Amino acid sequence: MFGRSVTLFKLLGFEIKIDFSWLILAALITWSLASGLFPEYYKDLPASTYWWMGVAGAAGLFLSIVLHELAHSVVARNYGINMRGITLFIFGGVAEMGSDPPSPRAEFFMAIVGPLSSGAIGLFFLFMIYWSALLGWPVAVSGVLAYLAWLNIVLAVFNLLPAFPLDGGRVLRCVLWKWKNNLRWATAIASRVGSGLGLALLIAGIILILFGNFVAGLWWFMIGLFIRTAAQRSYQQLLARGVFQSKKVKDFMVSEPVAVSRALSLEEFVRDYVYRYHYQMYPVLSFGKVAGCVSVNQITSIPRDEWSRQTVGAIVKPCDENTSIGPDADANEALEIMNKTGNSRLMVVDGDDLLGIVTLKDMLAFLSIKMELEKNEKDG
Repeated sequence: MFGRSVTLFKLLGFEIKIDFSWLILAALITWSLASGLFPEYYKDLPASTYWWMGVAGAAGLFLSIVLHELAHSVVARNYGINMRGITLFIFGGVAEMGSDPPSPRAEFFMAIVGPLSSGAIGLFFLFMIYWSALLGWPVAVSGVLAYLAWLNIVLAVFNLLPAFPLDGGRVLRCVLWKWKNNLRWATAIASRVGSGLGLALLIAGIILILFGNFVAGLWWFMIGLFIRTAAQRSYQQLLARGVFQSKKVKDFMVSEPVAVSRALSLEEFVRDYVYRYHYQMYPVLSFGKVAGCVSVNQITSIPRDEWSRQTVGAIVKPCDENTSIGPDADANEALEIMNKTGNSRLMVVDGDDLLGIVTLKDMLAFLSIKMELEKNEKDG
């Protein structure tokens, strides 16, 4: 779902991260408020005031989304769900769960607290508007407060739509889960509803674009695409977690991984390894122990005429913590790391000993076979 993200700060023990795509959203929100919404409703203010109002509105949006997702995270933690943090991206924010809710009750309270928190934030800003009128605050301040009140009420209502993975869709899933006592079936139904809503928004976006409202149509189209994709992916992730639930990393490990020696020249490394295996990263061994990692990107910084004189040991760097995993770790943990970082290969290590490599390709091949067998059993 995400690209590159950075951690901004910690709040109540949760990491608050921002995906670089959110900067696009912040810029678009600031521009649209400063050049469109605020000048339309609040006439004859200086241009600089409109831009400060736009910045304040974008900052308020940031705070509102963080508080919304923080409410999800606090409730989830109270139910024992491992929360990896909160990430803001171009379509808003998401509280990253390490596992599915343990019960329909946990699902319900974790989902419903999001719209309730947004509604409460909206009421708070409505109160602040009333207070600003009593105190005679500038119209620019009242305008920003009115925008944030309206925004949070809209967020609360929109998130109540019964379309997974929106909060309302999670409420729908918990009701279906409680009814049939089958999380997989409930997720399938809720995901179909979410996918249907996404398709409807896609079509609405195209219609708006055709009728000349390009900006609104583009946003509807993008939001519809996101909801439809997220709904389908959520169901696929549930299936994957179920399949890999009892599996360990060592069950998928290739025990003879491709590794390179520190003494290898860069020319030999490129010729015998990069051109042959086409991997982006290789573990580096010294006396049979992991000494670090070397990537193809590191080679590009070395002049071509020095490859025969430079060795791998001269450019080796410590391996990133997200490039390795233990043999007895849960297979779902490996999938989570791959999904989070984009790495399709993880070293399987025990201390400094390289035991093998686990790849996304091998795990997906197992998933495909497993699902095909289950489908044939049901058809039979």
